[in-house]
Amino acid sequence: MRSEERTFVAIKPDGVQRGLIGEVLKRFELKGYKVTALKMLTVSDQQARAHYAEHEGKPFYPRLIRYIQSGPIVAMVVEGYNAVAGVRHLMGSTDPDKAEVGTIRADFAQVMEYNVVHGSDSVESAEREIKIYFGEDEIFAERKCMSELVTEYLDAD
Repeated sequence: MRSEERTFVAIKPDGVQRGLIGEVLKRFELKGYKVTALKMLTVSDQQARAHYAEHEGKPFYPRLIRYIQSGPIVAMVVEGYNAVAGVRHLMGSTDPDKAEVGTIRADFAQVMEYNVVHGSDSVESAEREIKIYFGEDEIFAERKCMSELVTEYLDAD
């Protein structure tokens, strides 16, 4: 069943280092999703291990941990109708060679290991990942449109 959802998105170290923050944010906002939390950070050991917990013990696990800590990421909460699936569609396939033309990964990534962006793969994963990077007090779900803001300002006098 599709509904209003929130999901976790991270612009990975390669995306940050390449200056793609604005382009990635723009694509989500142009699609109509709300960014309700946003911060740049260096991922701690604890956060990295929690984020990739399902891969612990796999041969590529240490590489994932090193990579996510190789530079700052931009972590965000994105909300909207069917956000988990919709955001993943905008990002494209994990393998950029298989990503649809026009998706973030098809447009900006060359190899799977450096594919610019991460998005949760389910509502349950989203809630788990959001808690790794954000407290509830850091998520701002209440946003107003410009006409509401102007009306509030004018009525304040």
